Amino acid sequence: MSAFPLIAVVDDDPSILRALRRLLSLSGFAVTTFASGEELLAWEQLPTVACLVLDVNLTGLNGFEVQECLVDSGLAIPIVFITAHDDAATRERAERAADAHYLRKPFDEQALVEEIQKALATA
Repeated sequence: MSAFPLIAVVDDDPSILRALRRLLSLSGFAVTTFASGEELLAWEQLPTVACLVLDVNLTGLNGFEVQECLVDSGLAIPIVFITAHDDAATRERAERAADAHYLRKPFDEQALVEEIQKALATA
C-alpha cells in the first residue's frame, strides 16, 4: 500500500488519462486510471481510493451515474468532476453531489491539484 493518497482518474480520452497520471504522480499522489465508469466500479480496490477525478461525459455510465452508484454502494469518495461541456445544469448537478468539486476543461493543472487537496482535506 502506498503512503501517498490514491487518486483514481476516469476519462474516456486516453490523452487526458496520460496527462493527468503524469501531473498527479509528479504532485505526490498515487494514481490509477480508468477509461470508463464501469471499469472503475468493477475494480476490487475501489474502497482504497482517497479521491476520484471523474469526467462528467463518459461513454456508457456518465460521471453522475458513476457517483450515484458509489453512493448506493455506501462509498463516500470525494469527487472532482471535470467536463468540457460546461453548462448551468451540469454545474448545478455537480454542486448538489455530496463531497464533489467541479472544474471545466481545459483547466489549469494547479487548479486540479488544489481541488484534489481540498477534497482530501474535507474527506
